Amino acid sequence: MRVVVEQVDSLDDPRLADYAHQTDVALKKSRGSEHGLYLAESLLVMQRALAAGHRPRSVLALGGSVDDAVAALEAKPGGADVDGPGDVVVPVFSGPGDLLEQLTGYVLHRGLIASMHRPALPTVEALLADARRVVIIENVADPTNVGAIFRSVAAIGADAVLVTDRCSDPFYRRAIRVSMGTVLQVPWGRVGAWPATKELLAASGFHVAALALRDDSVTLRAFAARAPERVALVLGAEGDGLTLEALGAADTIVRIPMAHGIDSLNVAATAAVAMYALAD
Repeated sequence: MRVVVEQVDSLDDPRLADYAHQTDVALKKSRGSEHGLYLAESLLVMQRALAAGHRPRSVLALGGSVDDAVAALEAKPGGADVDGPGDVVVPVFSGPGDLLEQLTGYVLHRGLIASMHRPALPTVEALLADARRVVIIENVADPTNVGAIFRSVAAIGADAVLVTDRCSDPFYRRAIRVSMGTVLQVPWGRVGAWPATKELLAASGFHVAALALRDDSVTLRAFAARAPERVALVLGAEGDGLTLEALGAADTIVRIPMAHGIDSLNVAATAAVAMYALAD
């Protein structure tokens, strides 16, 4: 991989298409990329993406961030020292701050944005093979909550995250930003219908614990006191909570007792509390 700094002076430059107010959906369908693209904002997030083995397509940077971007790219294993006919060039675009603000829609200051190739997702079987704790996010539509859950998973401790088809994409820009790039570190994959998902979990020895306020539930403290070796925590959508299919697939319904008439926590807060209770 060779890193080349290139100056840009026009918003019409076709090389900047990845950054020109593209939606997350459009980036996911981008041509020239097997699995689509995502945007990594800030040096820290780009470094986490590179450390996870994700391939950069280009970087948009300002001021001192140009040098930071080049250094980070060249520090990638097999970075700028690779040469030859199969060499891949990664451009680092730089230009006037006001121009780049118009392009991206906000002030970059001394920051950067990297256009990254989405990796192929691992299979559910591979994710479960050596895991003890997994988090399943069912139909959570808000990317802010998805990102916050991933950040808690990375910080407090779970081995993998599984998301349903109707869940917001963890590679969406806001989810990556809120997670501080941890969605690029935590292994995750997608699951389908509950009968097949339950079968996979059972075959791997997982006890399914669904978080919900129900009369037949047990408290989180009681469940944690005698938690099985392998647990899959299931978290539901904002407002609607878990579906009947998810509740039906659960081995145990677990609740977090509430005070002052409060009937629920934010789903990201629930994830953090539950994971902490089950931490070794």
